[in-house]
Amino acid sequence: MPIDLRTLRSASTRSRQVVVANSLYEARARNKQTAFLCHSHTDQQLAQGLQVILKEHGWDLYIDWQDHEMPESPNKETAIKIKSKILETDWFLFLATPNSVRSRWCPWEIGYADSTKTQDKILIVPTQDDSGKWFGNEYLELYKRLDKGYQSNKSGYAVFKPGAQYGTFVSQIR
Repeated sequence: MPIDLRTLRSASTRSRQVVVANSLYEARARNKQTAFLCHSHTDQQLAQGLQVILKEHGWDLYIDWQDHEMPESPNKETAIKIKSKILETDWFLFLATPNSVRSRWCPWEIGYADSTKTQDKILIVPTQDDSGKWFGNEYLELYKRLDKGYQSNKSGYAVFKPGAQYGTFVSQIR
């Protein structure tokens, strides 16, 4: 079941209560899972909500606009730094929203991740609006997804193989 956009917006309001690692190095030193978040900058509130949710499950999510070393306007240096961060993190996450599937950068980022990371380290985070409309493109169905899941009287977020109904809960993935 895709994550509701409303759930992500709501989680973003908890962001002041969640401390995110200052660096990927710091996160690794604390034995945290790290992930690069591919998303549209138009979806900053949704990205921040996902960051909060994953932080509550022991992950540190890298978001490029929170990085003071990123150029103010996208350019060649931005692309080089993004490549580096994709390689440095344990996971690559694609936040599938109407904006990210139309983005110029997001398809490039997932293409780069596909060529440099193993398939099991790429996750799609599908979202849906209040009417249940799912956001994504056909090629995103090639990858595992992070969705709401239910398993053994337990609910939360789980990773599912493409097309699968059952997954492994995020807090258990290493």
